[in-house]
Amino acid sequence: VQFISFLVDFCSFAGNQSPPFEMSSPLSKPQVIAHIQKSLNYTVFDSKWIPCSAKFVCLGNFPRGTGVIQIYELQHGEAQLIKEVEKPKPLKCGTFGATSLQQRHLATGDFDGNLNIWNLESPEVPVYTAKAHKEIVNSIDGVGGLGIGDGAPEIVTGSRDGTVKVWDPRQKDLPVANMEPVEGETKRDCWTVAFGHAFNDEDRCVCAGYDNGDIKLFDLRNMSLRWETNIKNGVCCVEFDRKDIDMNKLVATSLEGKFHVFDMRTQHPVKGFASVSEKVSNLGKDFDSNYGKNHKSSL
Repeated sequence: VQFISFLVDFCSFAGNQSPPFEMSSPLSKPQVIAHIQKSLNYTVFDSKWIPCSAKFVCLGNFPRGTGVIQIYELQHGEAQLIKEVEKPKPLKCGTFGATSLQQRHLATGDFDGNLNIWNLESPEVPVYTAKAHKEIVNSIDGVGGLGIGDGAPEIVTGSRDGTVKVWDPRQKDLPVANMEPVEGETKRDCWTVAFGHAFNDEDRCVCAGYDNGDIKLFDLRNMSLRWETNIKNGVCCVEFDRKDIDMNKLVATSLEGKFHVFDMRTQHPVKGFASVSEKVSNLGKDFDSNYGKNHKSSL
């Protein structure tokens, strides 16, 4: 009887109190906690984890106008610089997507339109080089390497010159595909490229985003434009949820802090792929208000 009376009193007390184990406000929201911070004396344009290692590479340019590749390794809670190589031209972007796990070669695009592939064990001289574009290479992606995606290893580059080109590292100088505006059409600045739909040896697609809000999906098997749309603001980044499956989801982020998710398996003959768009600052109470404020300009 005393035990039951205690439970009744406790429940009555608890009913008039706030939950004793309620999470504090800061912990109830998603957080990104900085593990390591390091100040650098140059502008970083891209960084990538080196596959199957505790190392990462940073690409950028020095104030004097030259490029730099830095390799860091995580040691005892710190990022230790283990190698630095200066290059004649600033480096804009890089990918490991077309290399094997054994070689782990890094492909980069620079401000002069060059495509280079580097052996990070001896990065002084590229193992592959090509004059890919007339202007800066804004974006690069790879497929067929690291055990991701069927078919030959390939690299795609997008440039300010308005072209999107696909490269086979086994073929020197010439791209295997070149997507450019028809004669007389305005050349738009291509900001981002991504591979997808590489689920067998024959099928493969490239998605490209442009400064005017255009998104174009190129079918490399049929060498045709499969689909296009416009999201009104410059497209900062496009990415498939997975490269090595039949196209499923495509996300595109843009200026004004917006993102768009397309269902690539639900296509209307007139309206195109089903999609949803949202502004980061409108995602609701589950996100820190400061997070939305930090992304009003671009994503």
